[in-house]
Amino acid sequence: MAFCDFTLHRPDSVAEACRLGRDYGRDAAYMAGGTELLVDLRSGRKAVGHVIALGRLAELREIRCDGDTLHIGALATLNEIAESPEVLERFRPLAEAIETMAGSQIRNLATMGGNFSCGVPCSDTPPITCAAGGAIVLAGPDGEREVAARNFVLAPRKTVLAPGEIVTAIRIPPQPATSGANFQRFALRRGSALAVASVSAWLNVEHGVITEARIVMGAVGPVPLFAERCAMAVAGESPGETVFAAAGRIAAEEARPISDLRGNEQFRRDVVAVLARRALARAADLAEGRDR
Repeated sequence: MAFCDFTLHRPDSVAEACRLGRDYGRDAAYMAGGTELLVDLRSGRKAVGHVIALGRLAELREIRCDGDTLHIGALATLNEIAESPEVLERFRPLAEAIETMAGSQIRNLATMGGNFSCGVPCSDTPPITCAAGGAIVLAGPDGEREVAARNFVLAPRKTVLAPGEIVTAIRIPPQPATSGANFQRFALRRGSALAVASVSAWLNVEHGVITEARIVMGAVGPVPLFAERCAMAVAGESPGETVFAAAGRIAAEEARPISDLRGNEQFRRDVVAVLARRALARAADLAEGRDR
């Protein structure tokens, strides 16, 4: 299928990008790496008269540390993030998660800002970011604001972004030395396929006891889902296979999967149980200083 007709805009500043988005409203779409938008435009899933390409906004590709907080520019590609010394030092689980996503060619184009902005349930970077307590920085006609990552996606393909707003950065807070995180993903083909399910686990372990837990599931609900009962089940417990296996079963109960070509509802629940157990075990190892 051919692309719909559209006018391509290439703003030179964030302010100009926001103005264009405000002026053209729903007849415009922002493009970062294009790995999602161009597919939608060609398939006819989306049709707009204006595409606002953000590639000239070099300041949005910066990865840096603001004090103890990790700042990832929205236009940094997934491979740039995975190879960043700042990311590897401050939150290595994100780099490890990215290495399991898509193929290298896609990771050379896809951006973390775009991964969030599309609001697709099977996007891979939102769950691990939510588990880490991350935040999304937005810029728009009325200025800048920050939104907790867990509150950013409202429904499939629907986010908190207002007309003229763009994601400018993802911020990961400092991680306690006693914490660990891990991302587990299952797809029908390794890496290149969309996730059937994913689980991100974040644990804080002090003196052999889990004091805090966040478990976030992807591709098994309309938005990244926090497995609250699963987190409660492991809090106050000592890390162990029995505890994590039981927690995995609870996470499977909390999932809200659909049945589609990639797997039916029960299959996805079964996958979640396994992924949650593995993610929790790995996060606990990292929290207790093993294999850092």
